[in-house]
Amino acid sequence: MGSTEGRRPLIGLPGRRKMGGQIEGFPEILDEISVDVYVADYARAITAAGGIPVHLPFDVDPTDIGARLDGLVLTGGADVEPVLYGAVAETDEMPPEKIRDDFEFALLDVAEAHNTPVLGICRGIQLINVWAGGDLHQDVPQHAAFDDPPATLQHEVSFTEGSQLHDLYGEHHMVNSLHHQTLNNVGKRYRVTGRAADGQVEAIEHVELPIIAVQWHPTNAPRSKRRSTIQLASQHIS
Repeated sequence: MGSTEGRRPLIGLPGRRKMGGQIEGFPEILDEISVDVYVADYARAITAAGGIPVHLPFDVDPTDIGARLDGLVLTGGADVEPVLYGAVAETDEMPPEKIRDDFEFALLDVAEAHNTPVLGICRGIQLINVWAGGDLHQDVPQHAAFDDPPATLQHEVSFTEGSQLHDLYGEHHMVNSLHHQTLNNVGKRYRVTGRAADGQVEAIEHVELPIIAVQWHPTNAPRSKRRSTIQLASQHIS
């Protein structure tokens, strides 16, 4: 990867594909038209941290685009397909989106090959863990605080001393909670660096590569921490 000195890093941001009829306010004539969407807070946080968000539609070849990126943010969304970790579905709370699973797996393959920094958020930590050979608890309803505003701080996370997240947050940090799935067995070459009080995994870091993933949504955090967390994903860019 070439030097980013003198330019803002390009940070890949995949989203979701919906039909026009699923989006309130769209003209009815567009009901059967595909639309790519993502939560704008991710792009705002990347911009505030000094990067340029690059939308990654499913139509591009991950090999072509991934090699040009300086970083990648994998965001929240639907559940990861259970068959990818050898399980059968136990819930239909947030039905999987196969096209997205396949696309983001391929993006991670490219990121690994090019040593590209990656930040996983919510679904992102779950996808990274499955990609690395781990699996998930499919339904942990006590972690699903969907009735409160997204920025509501729900519980504390404790961080492992010596981890990058400990360097950022200190020993403890209050976080929001917008998920109903959690990590079970952690994938190869990842270590748990953050846990909730009930023992559930809240953060992992690769033992060698610049890949960090968290279960909460730092893009909904106060501005200073939101910016710092997104910057953390790109700190190895040179």
